Amino acid sequence: MKKDMPLTIEKYLSIDNIQSSFIDQLIFRFSKLQDTIGESILKGILILSEEDVEKKPFLDILNRLEKLDVLDKNRWLELREVRNNIAHECNFNQDEVVDNINLVYEKSDELISTYNDIYRYINNNMAYINIIKK
Repeated sequence: MKKDMPLTIEKYLSIDNIQSSFIDQLIFRFSKLQDTIGESILKGILILSEEDVEKKPFLDILNRLEKLDVLDKNRWLELREVRNNIAHECNFNQDEVVDNINLVYEKSDELISTYNDIYRYINNNMAYINIIKK
């Protein structure tokens, strides 16, 4: 996708089915990874740390994870906003569509980096989970 990015309105209006499928996959995978981390992994870290997350607002969970140095809360909220923008976009405004696609592309490396930070935290601080499974 590097050769097509950043998108312009002209490029967007001329994309073929193959390019469109790459963009669709980028959006889907970005959204899916962001959802999976947010809905499962982040709460799971606190649950495995024997912390109560049952009725905590998600912002409190993010604050706790930031204190544990798992992630940067503001960075996470920004990534969530990008995901929400692309999920709720209307195809009527082509400028918005193009801007959101470009933003997802731009922020993909940041999301992967956040995932890698979380993965490292789990490996470094929760190694006992692998021992229990064996």
